[in-house]
Amino acid sequence: MRLDAAQRRAVLGHPAGWIASGFGSGFSPFASGTAGSAVAVLLWLPLSGCPLPVYLAGLVAAFALGVWASHVVVKRLGLEDPGVIVWDEFVGQWITLLPLLALPLHWGWIAAAFFLFRLFDVWKPWPVSWADRSVEGGLGVMLDDVLAGVYAALVLGLALYALS
Repeated sequence: MRLDAAQRRAVLGHPAGWIASGFGSGFSPFASGTAGSAVAVLLWLPLSGCPLPVYLAGLVAAFALGVWASHVVVKRLGLEDPGVIVWDEFVGQWITLLPLLALPLHWGWIAAAFFLFRLFDVWKPWPVSWADRSVEGGLGVMLDDVLAGVYAALVLGLALYALS
């Protein structure tokens, strides 16, 4: 769903809108979730050298920030999980990339992480589908993508283990 001018102003008229929209990447006219995931990967590159405890603390903070920002945007638009919100894709993608933290950067594995997250985010196996249908507000926006990220990270981790 494309937003009209008034809705765009409602999103961008509050700092939460900039965060929830992934710094504007959620306004992509085509596949906003994929655009958000791609931006998340680019932002992950400099973060990939963080120690695991710092990275995990950052994930928790990003999740909490996303719940708040998504809640604000959902209320301002009166829509449940509008496509412009892509901060959930950021956090889900960063969860998916967790198994790569201990490895040297390798574009093949980064691409695999990107595609695995998109697959689980679109496919929505249980409990991702349950969270998507049953949990409302900012938490609901964030939770299904976190669960999709966990699934994708597990598959990526198993692939890394099997191929090492």
